[in-house]
Amino acid sequence: MALQAGGRRLESPIRELPSCLEAPLFEPTRPVNMSSPVEPHVMKTYGRLPVALVRGQGCRVWDSEGREYLDGLGGIAVNTLGHAHPKFVKALQEQVETLIHCSNYYHIPGQELLAARLVELSGLTNAFFCNSGLEANEAALKLARKYGHDKGIDRPEIIVFEKAFHGRSIATLSATGNPKVQVGFEPLVPGFVRVALNDIEAIRAAVASNPNVVAVFFETIQGEGGINAARWDYLRAVRALCDERDLLLMLDEVQCGIGRTGKWFAHQWADIKPDVMPLAKGLGSGVPIGAVVCGPKAATIFQPGNHGTTFGGNPLSMRAGLETLRIMEEEGLLQNAAEVGEHLMASLRRELEGVVGVKDVRGQGLMIGIELSRPCGILLNRALDAGLLMSVTADSVIRLVPPLTLTRAEADEIVDRLCPLIRTFLAEGQA
Repeated sequence: MALQAGGRRLESPIRELPSCLEAPLFEPTRPVNMSSPVEPHVMKTYGRLPVALVRGQGCRVWDSEGREYLDGLGGIAVNTLGHAHPKFVKALQEQVETLIHCSNYYHIPGQELLAARLVELSGLTNAFFCNSGLEANEAALKLARKYGHDKGIDRPEIIVFEKAFHGRSIATLSATGNPKVQVGFEPLVPGFVRVALNDIEAIRAAVASNPNVVAVFFETIQGEGGINAARWDYLRAVRALCDERDLLLMLDEVQCGIGRTGKWFAHQWADIKPDVMPLAKGLGSGVPIGAVVCGPKAATIFQPGNHGTTFGGNPLSMRAGLETLRIMEEEGLLQNAAEVGEHLMASLRRELEGVVGVKDVRGQGLMIGIELSRPCGILLNRALDAGLLMSVTADSVIRLVPPLTLTRAEADEIVDRLCPLIRTFLAEGQA
């Protein structure tokens, strides 16, 4: 069957387009005129850069005019294996030919295979599959509330954090610690108590003054908040507090998980285990997927009818998750993320040392932030002109989350393209 090792593989070239995509409506090499509106029927929910990407290979992508870019963004920590990885493409071609979707009315063998693999890697108990990080976080919030109700708490509360980002649904938006993205969507969902990251006394005070607290929920490394990591001693202290007070420790690893820091999950650097762990992004290498992996305390909270999904856990996404993990292991991508990430961070620190306006270069593995002294969104276009994809978070933090296949030579290219832009930008602020 398609999900077993040694299964049948397609013989056609992996770069060949299916005939349905050869029609005039899909011409990936056709130049796009960026001087006129190119998406008149698409809602204006994104402030897009003036480029249309149409092809990728490894850590490179090309736009509709044939220009090449080095991908330092990885689809925002999604393209774990880079672009068009031949093993991954071949596996997905096989799965598309076999079965894409059915329904959770029926057993889907790939769900058990992927859940077993995630349980093995995490040391937890079981998993629920959905479609995205937002859905994984939403499921975590539901788990926490159900956990509270099962304990007889009518209005459960969850401790969340400043600068956090968990999604854009009403519940995950309410848990998020960024007022900018909440404006216009009030009233927010109640039941959240907000504290600062890396302040264990703030959590202790919040628990002491709020008897309805049932869970502590935060990103092991904040992504959208500016690449802010929870300290290892802090993670251990929160774990101990949750054990003491019978709270759920829920660690959002949507962006920092799946090998990005050099371990399968970022919290493993602190040698702890959460009770609930939302995953997404890099788990499917570009195929939409989300998961909530639970330890013993949370594994049986959901019962039939408590939660569900139409698309989540379908055969295609499960194959994507299985192949991603298999290829990562075969190719040593955790070690690569740790070693190339260390090289990239050291190179950035060396090149930016003493530059006025560079406040910090921080991160873990291939999740790196460069904090500047002023908002630097203008660097998005300048980096594009220099042939580099990256992003800016928290207004003044350059974020680099490239594919985990990044080589040392490609890391050096990132440094060579990015650092001159930073120096020029900061010098303009001093003029």
